[in-house]
Amino acid sequence: MTHLLDWLDVEEDDWKACILEALAFGEERDRAWGRHDGSALGMVFFNDSLRTRVSMELAASELGVRSVTVTPGSGTWGFAWDEGRPMNGDEAEHIREAVGVMSRYCHVLGVRLFASGTDRTADVSDALLTRFAASSTVPVINLESASRHPCQALADATVLHRHFGEGEDLAGKKFVLSWAPHPKPLPMAVPNSTLLMATRLGMDVVLARPDGFELDESVIDAARRQATTAGGSFSETDDQNAAADGAHVIYAKAWGGFGRYDDPESEADLRLSKSDWRITSETMQLTDGGQFMHCLPVRRGVVVDDAVLDGESSLHLDQAEFRLHAQKAILDWLLRDRNLRDGESAGDGR
Repeated sequence: MTHLLDWLDVEEDDWKACILEALAFGEERDRAWGRHDGSALGMVFFNDSLRTRVSMELAASELGVRSVTVTPGSGTWGFAWDEGRPMNGDEAEHIREAVGVMSRYCHVLGVRLFASGTDRTADVSDALLTRFAASSTVPVINLESASRHPCQALADATVLHRHFGEGEDLAGKKFVLSWAPHPKPLPMAVPNSTLLMATRLGMDVVLARPDGFELDESVIDAARRQATTAGGSFSETDDQNAAADGAHVIYAKAWGGFGRYDDPESEADLRLSKSDWRITSETMQLTDGGQFMHCLPVRRGVVVDDAVLDGESSLHLDQAEFRLHAQKAILDWLLRDRNLRDGESAGDGR
């Protein structure tokens, strides 16, 4: 069974096909109107959402897929996750039964599960997402987890192709993923997926971040491998201006340091001392006519100046728009794959 938990698990042909399909949906929004009539999507949101929820519900509707959204603890039971522990607390239903039941109702599931911020091992390994998927008998879409955001990554890859042109046109383009200040220690899902997306596209990728805000070494290792395979490059620096010099893209994203897990006060002090990492017009002037990207929501005047967001070189609203087109491509891919396997099974008499 095919899940979309992380694009690292997906073959290159499927990754490229989803980009092309998302581009096509962007050109002709109703090109697959009603293609999957009779299918059902169940979504479980453990965390707040704007773009992901709205775009997934619309994507499903335009493909003819009925959708239902569950927010645990608000209108439904709270779910228990632990294995082998008697459920004597407030949770009324175990995740095994909850996901098992939704698998009987729906043809595909989506789940949004942010990082705990307290258990580094569980967050880096996406333990809860893995447990959710293991309980499902239908494909699962990661709508942002502790460690990955594949829906955002596909939308961003599509926007880059749309802006610069497909294929070889991305080769040699300098893509800077820049850490940005924020009053909260945000998760690493978006920066992880952004780094892996850009290196997979064969761009010359620079990770700019202050000391103390490293990404997990497993992500860095995967980025290096992908850059080599795709013919691009990857490097890290703690000098934001040097990174911005000659860049074609500045992708700003805030995230907390790993220090939040063992010394949150020191991590907060360090993070709040780095307000000079905000993206300004002066930052963008160092680039080679560079485009600004951000996944949203964004804190104006903290992560980036108004003049940058409101300027002609900002792609953040394009990124938000293409969440819809990317998620239609993902749903179409997973439902076609499922229908193909069901057809093969029927043909074999199983």
